[in-house]
Amino acid sequence: MKQKVLVVDDEKMIRNLLRKALTREGYEVSCAENAGDALKILGKETIHVMFLDLKLPGMNGVELCREIRKTYPVSVIYAITGYASDFEISDCRGAGFEDYFTKPVDLHTIFKAAANAFEKINRWEQN
Repeated sequence: MKQKVLVVDDEKMIRNLLRKALTREGYEVSCAENAGDALKILGKETIHVMFLDLKLPGMNGVELCREIRKTYPVSVIYAITGYASDFEISDCRGAGFEDYFTKPVDLHTIFKAAANAFEKINRWEQN
């Protein structure tokens, strides 16, 4: 199984940083700058590991996570935010996020999260 990752962030610099870093780690990375683009990508290909910014134009990351969960119940979705409040964190758990990271994100933390996500998905698929 190809290890595909989706990065959704409205900041081009963050998208490019994560794309380059995750690609170097051996992942196939797709990027979107908003929820609509992310849903179009997910309509064309199966991606089980995702990193979503919470502050997106239009549909926010929490709403996007809920939408993705309807189609991809077996996926690992992480929230990335520059503004973590207790309210958002509880929303993240309810929406189905696995975990959340605050910006600036340490790349080694992202790599570890992606590796753990693919291990989990492989266990699910073997059962």
